Amino acid sequence: MSLESIKYQRGSLEVLDQLLLPLQTIYIKVEGVEDGWKVINKMQVRGAPAIAIVGCLSLAVELLKDETSDKKVMRQEIEGKLNYLVSARPTAVNIKLAAEELINLANTLSADENVSAKSFKERFITCIENMLVKDIEDNKAIGKFGCEAILKQLEGDSQVRVLTHCNTGSLATAGYGTALGVIRSLHKTSRLEHVYCTETRPYNQGARLTAYELVHEKIPATLIVDSMVAALMHARKITAVVVGADRVAANGDTANKIGTYQIAIVAKHHNVPFYVAAPLTSIDMSLKSGDSIKIEERPDKEMTHIGDFRIAAPGIKCWNPSFDVTPASLITGIITEKGVYAPNNLQEILPP
Repeated sequence: MSLESIKYQRGSLEVLDQLLLPLQTIYIKVEGVEDGWKVINKMQVRGAPAIAIVGCLSLAVELLKDETSDKKVMRQEIEGKLNYLVSARPTAVNIKLAAEELINLANTLSADENVSAKSFKERFITCIENMLVKDIEDNKAIGKFGCEAILKQLEGDSQVRVLTHCNTGSLATAGYGTALGVIRSLHKTSRLEHVYCTETRPYNQGARLTAYELVHEKIPATLIVDSMVAALMHARKITAVVVGADRVAANGDTANKIGTYQIAIVAKHHNVPFYVAAPLTSIDMSLKSGDSIKIEERPDKEMTHIGDFRIAAPGIKCWNPSFDVTPASLITGIITEKGVYAPNNLQEILPP
């Protein structure tokens, strides 16, 4: 059974505090938009799909408490709160696209004279709740298509060794996962020999979260430090690299957790296929290339400290971008819920 990072029943939202994993399993109650912004910004919830879902669900929880009976006022509040939620983590595109769709829905419902304020609220909240169900369905489809693409390149019943970076499983989505969903699907076929996961400095999402999920589901895995990737590919035959994405530009350039770009370069040198697993909501066709992706920079303390313990020399300056951009030329395929596409063919599924 996969881990549950989001617990939701109408009017009640709790998220698993991922900063405390793997040592403590504690859920945080999210009472409204302000709480939603905080858990996203502090990275108590992370992963582009999960950020979008938690942000929107925090609005749904708040709307249920709101006694406003004026549709225009409700529409204005919804737009303001959604734009505020987008500001919590600017690189991940999923919440931006979800906000745009929900604002359009609010505008349509507000303008329709046949829709009462009560019906407005019900239809709007139901739309948000459906995001949870759809995300899990999409992740399972990504897992299926990714598994098929990786197995297709092999001869006979060869076993698969996969490398992944950062965390892309149940803890980063509504459930199942994107890149980790591909790994789960491979495991079900009994063709997965081993998974290698990086520690993913400086926040250690691989060591704390991906390793936690792999152990939880009894998937054979080994943790490596980020600087071991080249040595690993030289010493052991890796079948494929599968990572997630926070934003994919129209040309296929992909922003993902810092360290992804260098893994793609090493994979290219060793002729290892490099796949990006991401739902269509992670693809931003408004951006021509990765040069236009805004890269979030995080506080120095994430590099200089582990918890409250300082590990870096006092006074040293830090540069801490949370993401880097992998050029499309290094990407073998982008795995979506609609299939696997070459980076330069994204227009087939999402026209500009």
